[in-house]
Amino acid sequence: MLEGKKIILGVCGSIAGYKSATLVRLLVKAGAQVQVVMTKDATGFITPLTLSTLSKKPVLVDYYKNDTGEWNNHVELGLWGDLMLIAPASANTMAKMATGLCDNLLMAVYLSAKCPVYFAPAMDLDMWKHESTQTNVAKLVKYGNTLIPPGSGELASGLSGEGRMSEPEEIVDFLSTEIKKKLPLNHKKVLVTAGPTYEAIDPVRFIGNHSSGKMGFAIAAQLVKLGADVTLVTGPTALKSGMGIKRIDVTSAAEMLEACTANFPNTNACVMSAAVADYTPVTVASQKIKKQDAGFNIELKKTTDILKTLGGMKQPGQVLAGFALETNDEEQNAIGKLQSKNLDFIVLNSLNDKGAGFRTDTNKITIIDRDLQKTVYDLKSKDDAAIDICNKVTALLTA
Repeated sequence: MLEGKKIILGVCGSIAGYKSATLVRLLVKAGAQVQVVMTKDATGFITPLTLSTLSKKPVLVDYYKNDTGEWNNHVELGLWGDLMLIAPASANTMAKMATGLCDNLLMAVYLSAKCPVYFAPAMDLDMWKHESTQTNVAKLVKYGNTLIPPGSGELASGLSGEGRMSEPEEIVDFLSTEIKKKLPLNHKKVLVTAGPTYEAIDPVRFIGNHSSGKMGFAIAAQLVKLGADVTLVTGPTALKSGMGIKRIDVTSAAEMLEACTANFPNTNACVMSAAVADYTPVTVASQKIKKQDAGFNIELKKTTDILKTLGGMKQPGQVLAGFALETNDEEQNAIGKLQSKNLDFIVLNSLNDKGAGFRTDTNKITIIDRDLQKTVYDLKSKDDAAIDICNKVTALLTA
């Protein structure tokens, strides 16, 4: 949820400032860009050098740089951030936030911020419980800021109770959950298939195809960005799935069928992009077949059509999409597949289009829906093609 997000992290004067190092590291690890803004008091608890090293950006403390006089533009910073997080938020800083007192760079950035603001208080038990602090917290929430509640435990004073800043891992989880709540596919479960299947001939050899799985993996990653809970059933591939994806590895068409039929009933949508084998050997040799005769025949039988099976299981409200990779009569074949398998839309691509098909980083797709409305897209990266496909899924699920 935090990948690519631009985060302004405000660090205030508090013993909990040492947690800021871990917080910055976790945010950067999650793929966020982090700009740290510190109060002068905060630099007494943790050095700007530490946080600049972890964030890979200069830490800002003053309105301007003493050596050059260059202005640290708080207005630009307020526009830059996708979200602002003040952690630790001291009682002093929260009082300034509540009253609009602006006597340092952090407060100037806060008052200029156009993005959502989160604050994680850190102070001793009596300070946290004091009526003035609670009044300021209530004001901040009323202003539209989001409180990340403090935890309970041993405090720096030696007392034990509420007031300690939430742990960095808890803050990252909190931010991810809050961001996900606002995404269009939050609480939606989507099943995606990807890659080839391998149909064993003997312990060494198999029948397979050239699918790399890139398209399905790109779709799964984009669905996560839209807030969906994604289950990815993938055939053999060297690709790595990203965070937030429940991955199920399979080898054969029969294994993919089992995984899909087990997971499909509990999903809101399914995008079947895997290149599943249409045929599998009738008999699998228990030992490696030796090369002897000039000719060699393998008897094959049809595999179960997974897409058609799911189409027969589909309930009202579920969205089911398939792929059609064609070499001739492309549109006619795709429409036939769309209608015979009870799909909501089909993604057509042709091996006649340069840059489309297996083992490429690009794809050229046409989406045809059940009303036979056709949308033709230009050649794009598979990541961008995934956006088009997932936008169609989103439109159907949120209609």
